[in-house]
Amino acid sequence: MNHPATFHAGEIAVQDRAGVPPRTREMASRAMRDAMPAQHQEFFESLPLVFLALLDRRGRPWAVPVSGTPGFARALSPKRLSLSHTPDLAEDFDLDTGPGASVGLIGIDLATRRRNRMNGQTASGGEGLEIAVEQSFGNCPKYIQTRAFELSRTDPPLPVRRQMPLKSDAVRSIIAGADTFFIASRGARVARNATEGLDVSHRGGRPGFLGINEDGTLSFPDFSGNRYFNTLGNIEADGRAGLLVPDFASGDALCLTGRAAVDWTSGRATAFAGAERIVDFVPDEIWHVEHALPATARLIEVWPDLNQTGRWQDAHPTRA
Repeated sequence: MNHPATFHAGEIAVQDRAGVPPRTREMASRAMRDAMPAQHQEFFESLPLVFLALLDRRGRPWAVPVSGTPGFARALSPKRLSLSHTPDLAEDFDLDTGPGASVGLIGIDLATRRRNRMNGQTASGGEGLEIAVEQSFGNCPKYIQTRAFELSRTDPPLPVRRQMPLKSDAVRSIIAGADTFFIASRGARVARNATEGLDVSHRGGRPGFLGINEDGTLSFPDFSGNRYFNTLGNIEADGRAGLLVPDFASGDALCLTGRAAVDWTSGRATAFAGAERIVDFVPDEIWHVEHALPATARLIEVWPDLNQTGRWQDAHPTRA
């Protein structure tokens, strides 16, 4: 049974291919609300940092951070979430934050591994960003590393971005050390269908789970998750995607936009412990952003089952 109000055609196609049973879709249709429950409203308001998916004027998705003193995100109602300001990188990447623009949002409390997601459309312009909620749902704590933010100052410097090639030492160092990244994706008909809007999700693994290939592409494993396949469904429907790879030790990050594709062949996934399939990403642009995060974040504990997952150097010892 299909649920057009919950999933679009790309998501349903991926669910079918992955063998998701009808019961899971039925449960998802109840879990994915069209408004924020009280606990989600309180959760977003408690955070110093959230991550957004936004489109640039060329229709390309970007994942970008927005930070502030807890309370900078404020629930005006179950159907409205207000951010006191737009992302610092919105102008640099020419992101669409005007009224009616699609937006995806994820909030994570790194200290508790709690995370919630929300998708919708911007309801007003100006200095802040008000989001009209269309989908609101929680996610499990899988693959989240617990961290403690260490605020060194109350007025962090504005981000400074520099475009860099994949072969640069700074880019390769952040990717090699990353145990976390965020991926923004889009449906095929963002402006026409609320269900096919933008989404941003979290990915976690052992350092080195995001791999650099010799041909200049990136690859990462798709581990078992909630079986909604929001990200993979968007990749199936459109393919354009954006990555945000944070360096929690420095507060810097990489911002990339490009195209993604899912490799369903069993060979590559089998070589990477824990992977159900592999996602390949071809970057169009890569930006190194200094001061992307409001603070550094100290690692407290990795996800308990992380040692059961692989790294690219384990699966391909000679790869670049």
